[in-house]
Amino acid sequence: MPIIAPLNDFDADDFDAAAFKRLTRQEAQALRALQPPVSPWRVIRLQVVVGLLVTLLAWVFTRNAAVAWSTAYGALAVVLPACLFARGLMSQFSSINAMTAGFGFFVWEAAKIAVSVAMLFAAPRVVDALDWLAMLLGLVLTMKVYWVALLMRPKLKQMNKS
Repeated sequence: MPIIAPLNDFDADDFDAAAFKRLTRQEAQALRALQPPVSPWRVIRLQVVVGLLVTLLAWVFTRNAAVAWSTAYGALAVVLPACLFARGLMSQFSSINAMTAGFGFFVWEAAKIAVSVAMLFAAPRVVDALDWLAMLLGLVLTMKVYWVALLMRPKLKQMNKS
C-alpha cells in the first residue's frame, strides 16, 4: 500500500509563524479608518422605522386593529431585546478587556434571545385577538433590518495615505 506524504518539507509551525504579522499602531489605525464600525443604535433606529412602517402598512391594507397591533408586537419583539443587547454591549463592564467583551457579547446575546422568546410566549396574553401571521410578518421584516444596515454601512474609504 503506498504511503501518502507531502512533496516538500512543509512544516505547519513555520507556515503559521510566516502567515501571522502583527500590525503596528499606524497600520491598525489605518485599518480602522478604512472600515468604520456600524453603531448598534443606528441599526435599532432603522428597526423602529421599519416596524412602524410595517405596522402602518398592515393597518392601511387590512383596516383591522388586531392585525396592526399584532404586527407592532412582532416588531417590538425584535426592537426591545435589541435595545437590551446594545445597552449591555455598550456598558463599561463589556469594554474592560477583550475577554470580558467576548463574554459580555455571549451573555447579552443570550439575554436578547431569552427576552424575544419570552415576548413571543406572552403574545397571546398581551395582544387581544392576536394574528400570528401578522405578528410573524412584523417580527421577520424588522429582523431583516440587520442585513439592510450591513449593506448600508458607510462605504470603505480609499487608502490615499499610503
